[in-house]
Parts: sequence; structure tokens; C-alpha cells
Amino acid sequence: MSLDGRTGATAAGGASSGGAAPLLVGEHLGKRYRLPRQHLFAAAPEVQALDDVSFTLAAGRSLGIVGESGSGKSTLARLVMALEAPSTGRVLLEGTDLQALDAAALRAERAKLQMVFQDPYGSLDPRRTVLQTVSEPLAVLHGAAAAERRERAVEVLEAVGLRASDLGKYPHEFSGGQRQRIAIARALITRPRLIVADEPVSALDVSVQAQVLNLMQDLQERFGLAYLFISHDLAVVDLVCDEVLVLEQGRVVERGDPDRLFRAPEHPYTQRLLAAAPQR
Repeated sequence: MSLDGRTGATAAGGASSGGAAPLLVGEHLGKRYRLPRQHLFAAAPEVQALDDVSFTLAAGRSLGIVGESGSGKSTLARLVMALEAPSTGRVLLEGTDLQALDAAALRAERAKLQMVFQDPYGSLDPRRTVLQTVSEPLAVLHGAAAAERRERAVEVLEAVGLRASDLGKYPHEFSGGQRQRIAIARALITRPRLIVADEPVSALDVSVQAQVLNLMQDLQERFGLAYLFISHDLAVVDLVCDEVLVLEQGRVVERGDPDRLFRAPEHPYTQRLLAAAPQR
């Protein structure tokens, strides 16, 4: 396997060992959206989706983002991925402000951060083979030749527990768990430093969830990946994350180690989330 392994760092929320800068920093992030006008002469109303959200994430660590629907979790993911610009604040990847980059420089930085989505079937094009799907980021971001794309696709498929013989198949030929493995392989192929995982197991059966989460933890240890793990499932975040941010209506109301936060929550909103969570 030629995928580069990397050494993990200290706990999320602080700088890595040796005084090095954190991998990812969010500084006072805010995001406002303008809503449609109620009538022709009215001012367009705005909604504040995020309000003064700050965090750090060290290389090789996992930061969980939890909250109810509408709390700002997915908005935060879009800002981190530079799919949208923050209204206030900035996102730094290895010290680089992503919004300050021109299109070519941002494209180069995108190889360092990839995303895994909630629905493994919806995120895969049913008309494209596994080879086409998994290798596409190499073609788009690096302009890699066909032979290199195939070689790297085999590497990442094997890393997620699939076979080279699966390259010519289509998404409908796989189970839900296997499709999510394909999505993870696609994220891995650029050898990223960070993977943003937006509800990556919520669409899977409980037994399959455990398999995918174990895989993600194995890949993190093997390749030194950092995860920004977005989920409404507190048990999942408790299992895989080193630190947790709790969002309510776009603001951070509590943060900390999951062992402490989920067993002795201090904020009433966190207490309500825990009380509403299904017991397993």
C-alpha cells in the first residue's frame, strides 16, 4: 500500500505536539442567509445560521459536531469545505485562509480535505462504475492519467475492504454498507489530511454502522486522518470523537471531552439532547 501514513497529534482543540499549528481552525465563524422578500417593498429578512463559532482540530484527531436539525451543523461543514464563504470569521487549513485563495490555489488545497455524505446511494452516480466514481477526484484535482487513477483506485478499495474486481461494477450491485465504503474510498484517493463526515452512518442498519465506524477508526490510525464528524447520534460521536461541540441555533453552547460531556453535561440544551437520545 502506497497511501501515506501520518503521525497523529495531541487532543483536538489544541495545537499538535512540538508547537506545530493545528490542522484546521475555525475563527469566529458566522453565516447569514438572506431570505425571500415578503413583498416587493419589504427589506429581505435574514437568518443567522452560525454565530461566532470557533474551534481547532489537530492532525489525526476527531472533532464531533452535534445538535438538532437546524442547529447549523451542515452549514459549518459547507464553510469548512469552502463550498460557501462565511459572513464573518475564517477557516484556516494548515494556516491557510481558504477564502483568500484564488480558484486554482483552492483546487489544490481541496486535495487535502474530502467529504463523506449521509446517503451512500444518493452520493454515488448510478450510471458510473466504481472505478469512475472513486478515481474522479484524481482526474479533477490532479489531472492524473488513466493508469495512475486505476492503480490508486485499487489501493483505496483494498484499504476499505473491497476488491479490485469491484472496479467495473455499479452502485446498485452493492449493499448500503459497501456503498459507503466506496464513498470513503473516493474520499481517500487524494490522500487527504481531513475528512468531513456528514452523518456518515445514519442511513445504515445498526449492525452495518458499527462496521463502517470501525473501518473509519482503522483508517484514521493507519493514515493519520483527522475527522470533522457531524452527527445527531450522540452514541456514535461518543465512540469516535476526541472532542465535541454542541450547537444550538448556530451557537456553541458546550464543548469538551465526550466522556465528560455525555456523562455530566452542564448546559440544559445538552441535557435535553441526551434525554431525547434512544438508549442502545
